[in-house]
Amino acid sequence: MTRDPVLKITAKFLIPLIMLFALYVQFHGEYSPGGGFQAGVIFASAIILYGLVFGVEAASAVLPMSFLIRQAAAGVLLYGGVGVVSMLLGGQFLNYNLLAADPVSGQHLGIILVELGVGLTVTAVMVIIFFVFADRNRP
Repeated sequence: MTRDPVLKITAKFLIPLIMLFALYVQFHGEYSPGGGFQAGVIFASAIILYGLVFGVEAASAVLPMSFLIRQAAAGVLLYGGVGVVSMLLGGQFLNYNLLAADPVSGQHLGIILVELGVGLTVTAVMVIIFFVFADRNRP
């Protein structure tokens, strides 16, 4: 895509930091503002930056469309699966109290799993949208 070495070096420095911040937002979202949606968008922004600097072909080689579709489906299944498991344990859909012996531990586990599912889905969908828009003028 671009041949600017400063832009490439800066992107190589920033992308891991952006991904690390996304992980922080993902797993600290239970205790502070943030969570799965915000972390998914931040993580997708790192991948989109990679695609803008190094080319969409390079980004789609790292994360092929088939993987992204499976990732989005896995995130939805994880979210829904937590709800189904809580129903199978005798509670209501997404009643996290039943996921562990202690209700507080069940709440923590449920929130972490649901937010992880949301983060996976949002990341995949945002990158899919970028790839679709980036490839729309190609034959």
